[in-house]
Amino acid sequence: MNEKTALLQRRTHDFFVGVIGLCRSLPQSPEGASISKQLLDSAGSTDSNYRAACRARSHREFIAKLGIALEEADESLGWLQALSDAEMGDPEAVRVLLQEANELTAIFVSSRKTAVRNQGEKERRRPRER
Repeated sequence: MNEKTALLQRRTHDFFVGVIGLCRSLPQSPEGASISKQLLDSAGSTDSNYRAACRARSHREFIAKLGIALEEADESLGWLQALSDAEMGDPEAVRVLLQEANELTAIFVSSRKTAVRNQGEKERRRPRER
């Protein structure tokens, strides 16, 4: 595994662990519990789907798993924004996690675009079967 891949795996894992810490501190009100569950699911899925993408058996599978990681990072971003807007949780922790969710989303968008472009070029170079 190359260094950039390992670093991004570490970031997605650290993001998930940070979300766990934030969710532990949220009020156990109905809205706090609901947002906490959704945020934990999306942050955990960001981490697990990026890990799965790194172990994909094909380029198409890589693109698909990366797309799911992207969707989940963006969903996490939405839940974190809701916490921020509702002034729930530690404001600094929410701010830091919002920034990381935003950066992860941007990285996955860029990576997916590159992977799709590379797949298209690979298919164009492949000789046509009759």
